[in-house]
Amino acid sequence: MTTKQDVLSLIEINYPKLSPSARSIANYLQQHPLAIVSQTSAEIAESTSTSKATVSRFFRQIGFESQQDAKQAQLSLRKSGMPIFTQNSSLDQTSEELKNLSLTFDGLRPEVLNNISERIAKASRVTLIGFRNAYPLALHFRQQLQQVRHSVRLLPQPGQTLGEDLHDILEGEVIVLLGFRRRTRQFKQIVEILKGRDTVLITDPTGQVYNQQVSDVLLCHLGNESPFDSYAAPMSLISMLCNRVYGYLGEDASRQAQDIADLYDELDELEP
Repeated sequence: MTTKQDVLSLIEINYPKLSPSARSIANYLQQHPLAIVSQTSAEIAESTSTSKATVSRFFRQIGFESQQDAKQAQLSLRKSGMPIFTQNSSLDQTSEELKNLSLTFDGLRPEVLNNISERIAKASRVTLIGFRNAYPLALHFRQQLQQVRHSVRLLPQPGQTLGEDLHDILEGEVIVLLGFRRRTRQFKQIVEILKGRDTVLITDPTGQVYNQQVSDVLLCHLGNESPFDSYAAPMSLISMLCNRVYGYLGEDASRQAQDIADLYDELDELEP
């Protein structure tokens, strides 16, 4: 479904009624979508051999008040999770990843992380819930926790409904809910159902809308400069939490990890 923010789709929809000069602008932007956010009206006009007035009229024709309005709409679209370019291809990926990690960990309070880790360590059961891109993160979280403690489950199970499992919340259970931008419509309902439970939400800044309905919110930064979100920060956060859980469990964690390692050998599951 097309929205006003979907600039390229609006160009496509309005293309038949555009003048020849406006079509040259449309062709240019379709071939160079980064220009929507990186170039001024004057630069677009120069690149298309048109005028600033023609560029301004073009953006009004496709539904925007100005080129700046279209630029802000495109940037908002990226912030919602849509994969589009907002920077040129020479982006320094390493520096962007380091920035995401720094923003994430600078915003996390050690006492909150310690408290959450202790609750996960001592919980009667830990339930991890993730949809779409959050599902592999939840899966990895479960695999790490299973190395050091019993009673860790992952939801949703493939092909299964959630009602039975959400009803089966134990006393003293901790639920870790992972949800990042472009969350499923069902996500809001799940948060509401879990209200009053010990629920930790791992999310990006857009997930702060749920901070009054869960016990804790841990914010991770995914970046806006590259077309696709980076999940380096949430993976690092999961690693930190698991290491702290290991520390709280001490000898029990070491013993379980060793028992599992023995089973790997017995089943001949890993390379020597």
